[in-house]
Amino acid sequence: MAYYSQQNRKKLTVGADGNALMNLIAILLMVFIIFAFIEVVYTFTFAKEGSARYHAEVFPYMAMPADFRTLLSRPWTFLTHPFLHDGVLPMLSAALWLWAFGYIYQDLTGYRKLIPLFLYGSYAGAIAFLLIENLIPSLHAGAGNLMLLGAGNGVMAIAVATAVLAPNFRIFPMIRGGIPLWVLTVIYAIIDLATIPYTAPGLHAARIAAAAMGFVFQTQASRDHDWSAPLNGAWDWLTNLFNPDAPGKRARKDELYYKATVPPYRKQGNYTQQRVDEILDKINQKGFKSLTEEEKEILKRASSDGNI
Repeated sequence: MAYYSQQNRKKLTVGADGNALMNLIAILLMVFIIFAFIEVVYTFTFAKEGSARYHAEVFPYMAMPADFRTLLSRPWTFLTHPFLHDGVLPMLSAALWLWAFGYIYQDLTGYRKLIPLFLYGSYAGAIAFLLIENLIPSLHAGAGNLMLLGAGNGVMAIAVATAVLAPNFRIFPMIRGGIPLWVLTVIYAIIDLATIPYTAPGLHAARIAAAAMGFVFQTQASRDHDWSAPLNGAWDWLTNLFNPDAPGKRARKDELYYKATVPPYRKQGNYTQQRVDEILDKINQKGFKSLTEEEKEILKRASSDGNI
């Protein structure tokens, strides 16, 4: 896919309803600000020991530990670790790369695939990280002090998926017609992997697994196998639980009652002389009380018409 119609593009704005990219970046920034504030409080409270105590008492309850037994005591960290960053530079780097690739991916696919892809990449990387650090004996010995955190795995999945979706999409068109997107993806992958310590192969495995997830996710999407549908369906169901205007909920219709001073219209059929005679015979046999309301009405009309 070398290019796509400019007319079919949806301009992404900060205030756009359902803008998944902006929502995701906002969540990352919000979590970062909250924990940065907690660290500042620790620093003012405990002075020189503040940062160390923060990383010992607070930080481990959001970052995912490499040791599986420790993870069992804090299982929620498997879900929370992609949203935690330790320092301004890691947070800024993650946000910028997420914006660079996420903007293009969301512009091409819409709002509903970006966040599921980010989560799939993050958790695929987490699984690979746990397997490498716990199944290789030489690595397991040092797994006790190693933790996984940050949006890097999710961003890697988005970067690879975007390159698979539109490898020849060009950025910076003023530079000799533009730089192909796949080149930017390769540059990002090299920079990202180079910043990971060589002594932590589990972190490298996490990035590779996230990249593989991005590749498979987009390859399946091109075959009309939407892996984002289960997460989107679960989210829609959850958000619609308490939404009275949600599709599928039956709204109660108001019942209106009117007070009238005249009796309602009643359709009256024609009567025959034979019918009148039958009613008179019934009176002779069973009495007037045996007549129905309809028969009484017929007699009344026949009397007023002079037919009795």
